[in-house]
Amino acid sequence: MTDYAVGDIQGCHDALLRLNERLSFDPGKDRLWFTGDLVNRGPGSLETLRYARDLGDAAVCVLGNHDLHLLAVDAGLARSKKRDTLDAILDAPDRKELMHWLRHRPVAHHQSGVLMVHAGLPPQWDLDTTLSCAAELQETLRGDGYRDFLRAMYGNRPIRWDPELSGYDRLRFIVNALTRMRYCTADGDLDLDAKGPPGSQPTGLHPWFRVPGRASESLEIVFGHWSTLGAIDENGVHALDSGCVWGGKLGAIALDGSGRRYDVACEAHQPVKGAC
Repeated sequence: MTDYAVGDIQGCHDALLRLNERLSFDPGKDRLWFTGDLVNRGPGSLETLRYARDLGDAAVCVLGNHDLHLLAVDAGLARSKKRDTLDAILDAPDRKELMHWLRHRPVAHHQSGVLMVHAGLPPQWDLDTTLSCAAELQETLRGDGYRDFLRAMYGNRPIRWDPELSGYDRLRFIVNALTRMRYCTADGDLDLDAKGPPGSQPTGLHPWFRVPGRASESLEIVFGHWSTLGAIDENGVHALDSGCVWGGKLGAIALDGSGRRYDVACEAHQPVKGAC
């Protein structure tokens, strides 16, 4: 049995099937860890969502920002954007079942010494804090009041973690950290505007995984979200979004300690490569 972590698919269903061929993936004995953003921007969001759901226990998926956006659009709390490719899901006869399944996915997953999140961790968060904060968000998304949270979800503030944060401010920080962050200051202030590769950011910002003394530096972490960063392996941190939807690659890493990487070339489904 082998677990493989797979980067952002974003509706590139055909690329996922080709990657599975490269992996010789067998759902009877192997498992896929999806780093989030199953849907949006690519042409096969509905097929990708159904495929991940139908894998059952052979798949683990954390929610990404595009997945949360879909939940908000489905609930009538956000509008589809110009580049969104969510209509097939919203028109699907099994829409209700798919949204229920998606809403019950985790936002962080830790197993066999590996932590998976979609975007990143603030420098103050160790493993226990990460899993505790993730559990708070998951409970909210799975509860009867999830629409109230989705209505309050959008926004960039607060920018710094404080254990005394409460209510929607606390949940909004958690969701921004786990599904949107790339850069932050050494003190942990999130910057959600900078999206380019390391070296392009304003002075004073660091990639979240390069903040000196971060509390998670002893962890092995897999994440996606950052297409302009590409595939990197650095001090136990493995970045997996290689911009498939922009004409890059869809990649995976074996979680058996070998660090083996696999990828397939992707057709561009968006006119300009960029982070999303």
